[in-house]
Amino acid sequence: MPSSSNNTLTLAIAVDLPEEECAFIRECEPRVNVVPTGPLARPRRYNSDWVGDPGFTRSESDEHRYREILESADAVVGLPDDDPQKLAALVRSNPKLRWVHTMAAGGGAQVKAANLSEEELARVTFTTSAGVHGSTLAEFAIFGLLAGAKNLRGLERDQLAHEWPIIRVHPRHLDEMTVLVLGLGGIGKAVAARLKAFGTEVWGTSRSGRTVENVDRIVPLADLHDALSKVDAIVVTLPGTDETRHMLDRQAFAAMKKSMLLANVGRGSVIDEAALLEALDDGTVDFAALDVVEHEPLPGDSPLWDHEKILLSPHSAALSSQEGMRIAAIVAHNATALLDGEPLTNVVDTLNFY
Repeated sequence: MPSSSNNTLTLAIAVDLPEEECAFIRECEPRVNVVPTGPLARPRRYNSDWVGDPGFTRSESDEHRYREILESADAVVGLPDDDPQKLAALVRSNPKLRWVHTMAAGGGAQVKAANLSEEELARVTFTTSAGVHGSTLAEFAIFGLLAGAKNLRGLERDQLAHEWPIIRVHPRHLDEMTVLVLGLGGIGKAVAARLKAFGTEVWGTSRSGRTVENVDRIVPLADLHDALSKVDAIVVTLPGTDETRHMLDRQAFAAMKKSMLLANVGRGSVIDEAALLEALDDGTVDFAALDVVEHEPLPGDSPLWDHEKILLSPHSAALSSQEGMRIAAIVAHNATALLDGEPLTNVVDTLNFY
């Protein structure tokens, strides 16, 4: 197996990362020995499918070889078979493992699910792919707000009925709105920049309280309900943590003014879906664009499927033909940082796991 020293890093690829991306990592950081697992990794079913085909199986010898590659590396890209328990087994079987990069932007949840000890969390640095989806998710958020503001569903109904109404619905305009962005990380900042280009008044929540470019007002979380009573639309970009779970609950929806527009490109657990349905039915929320839901895939009997005021995307808004290369760039940057003793980017907070 490949060896490593203080001046080199053996980086095993646990997922089906194309050779072009592997070559890019090598080119950016020649001190990294990139070791793909190739046909031993779960094959992708589509571009950006880092989970891989769940029906894929290995022979006993192939499974041994797959584990041997990962257990001989200083760092690993991707979770073995997208399984937190296999991640835990890897950490425990590879004492020289220093770093694991999760392919998901919300990879902190997978690290949490591995139930690692404090010593293991201190020994291995975990990073995520946060930021690679900023532009694509921001575009979906804007699309969702515009769909609600411009009465997309009403236009579709009229077109299907071949109706040209005499009394027309006035569209709403983003440059007449105040929009609250819940979470001002990479995705939230991308949303804010695009909203500002439309002339929108942008508010946002931030744990740090620091000013953020393109954001007109930082809202402390303690003042969230007061802010909800004043804004016209909300974009959720928050990760799924214990702290953010059901942040938008019945009390939050009760604080909102009527005809709110809502887009969620963060995690489905931030929204209490029963409360959302009530808010849609009583007119508090006029339209909701959801790229994420609390339980995925969405159960077939969920009322979210058939609600005319909901636009659903199957957690696909982040997908991009360039996603693999964007992730490779983060991996290469962090490999250099690790070798040079510098701080890594997108490090998982092992207290809140995001």
